[in-house]
Amino acid sequence: MAARTEIVRIEDETPTTTFTKLLHDSTDGEVGDGDPERPDDVSDEAASDDAASGDTSRVSGWGRVIRGNRVLWIVAASAVVCLVAGLLVGRFVLTPADASAETPEPGLVTAPVEFGELTNDVTLRADVGYADAVEVKVDTSALSSGAAVVTLPPPAVGTVLNPLSIALEVSGRPVIVLPGELPAYRTMKFGTSGPDVLQLKQALSGLGFGVGDVKSNLFDRATAEAVGALYAKAGYPVPEAEEEGAEDAVALAEKAVRTANDSVASAEKSVAEAGAGPSRSELLDLDVAVAAAEQMLADAKKTGDGVQQAEWDLQKARVAREEALAPKDTSAEQAALDSAREDVTAAEKDLEEARQDALPFLPASEVLFLTELPRRVDAVNVKRGDVLSDAAMTVSGATIRLTGAAAAADGELIAKGGDATFELADGTEHHAKIAAVSQGKGDSARWTVILEPDPLNPEQIEALKGTNVRVKVPVGKTEGKVLSVPVAAVTAGPGGESRVEVVDSDPRDGDEAKTHMVVVETGLAAKGAVEVTPVEGELEKGDLVVIGE
Repeated sequence: MAARTEIVRIEDETPTTTFTKLLHDSTDGEVGDGDPERPDDVSDEAASDDAASGDTSRVSGWGRVIRGNRVLWIVAASAVVCLVAGLLVGRFVLTPADASAETPEPGLVTAPVEFGELTNDVTLRADVGYADAVEVKVDTSALSSGAAVVTLPPPAVGTVLNPLSIALEVSGRPVIVLPGELPAYRTMKFGTSGPDVLQLKQALSGLGFGVGDVKSNLFDRATAEAVGALYAKAGYPVPEAEEEGAEDAVALAEKAVRTANDSVASAEKSVAEAGAGPSRSELLDLDVAVAAAEQMLADAKKTGDGVQQAEWDLQKARVAREEALAPKDTSAEQAALDSAREDVTAAEKDLEEARQDALPFLPASEVLFLTELPRRVDAVNVKRGDVLSDAAMTVSGATIRLTGAAAAADGELIAKGGDATFELADGTEHHAKIAAVSQGKGDSARWTVILEPDPLNPEQIEALKGTNVRVKVPVGKTEGKVLSVPVAAVTAGPGGESRVEVVDSDPRDGDEAKTHMVVVETGLAAKGAVEVTPVEGELEKGDLVVIGE
């Protein structure tokens, strides 16, 4: 028998009601409110069969309902979902009026007064690494011994070069390491002057060698003696004089000076002898002769005989005495003396020049000026027996350093010798010292900050090398523990004084909360807080101060 479907639509009837009627009328009368209607031509046997298979018929009827009315099922499910959603919206969503009724009145925004040390830090980023690598080249152009042969094994990779280290030995002569920025470009010897000489004198003075006037750029005798001491310290003899026979020339010049001095002595004796007056005995004889002539004249006058002759004899004796006492002409002897003295001056000059030629000097091939000592050998390009023609090795800074950059405003706060901290690879903080601070060009240019960390072990160095770390530099610190409040809590009074508003009651009372003003003196500001000292009123740790409403 074909299924009979009857859909009864009722005005304003819900989808659920329509579905119910369909369910009652869509199973050939086997599902309904009353007895099923059966046609007259259905036999009792057929009715019995239908009763026996009632359950099966009902199941198949439900299946036909579901399959034949899928749209209605979907509509019904949507209706149920909408109903549940409406209930949820009504339960949890508040109207503006409801929200206003349930939200409490806003109170004062407060913060407690803190008591402790307050520090202000400058934070910057820094690259970790060794100093810039440089190639080591030795000027061998002045070598007079032929090829520049490396005569000792060069230092191994990783060797640290300090002042007075021997970087190389070339043709049996050392290449001594000294601190300096200018490369050695000429031989420095007695009489030379310039910035390279000044650099040499400053380097030697810094190592404890006496160089005389350290601000002078003249290579003088004191500098030469310091160079001689440098070679003695390095364990090598001073370089041989550039001119052969320098020592012999000094000996000859010294002999010439002695000869000239002897000549001067002889000439001085001649002058003295020539200009000397009569001896005491000679003078006595002259005085006796004058006295005898006077007596003879007196006797002649008494007798009247021979007076004229006696007068002449007295005059002669007196003239002889005057001539003996008169200064002698020693011009010839004085001229000889002057000539002898000129010979001494010339001989002494020749001696000084000879000695200068024999003074210690510093060839350009025997010194290596390097900045930022100590240095670490990174690569070696030669071995013993090689002829040196190019860079012998590459060196870099021997110790780890941090190179950072700070803004102009922060750079002015950082001072050489100050403390800093940075994080190691494992997150722990490590101390460092500020080695140098330099400003770039222009008022707004960034500052370069060089930091030297405290000693690191090889594992830490390997982990840090080539990384960029965060560095904190304390630039301000209170002396011990102080009271502090947020910067926002400090306001200006009518007279320009600084003050804070202290809450006396529950800050949740809002405008009804009781407060009072405390005049304070501000100090160090750091990390959003400022040091305060009460001037008028009391302020203690834990007091609540207003920072907003």
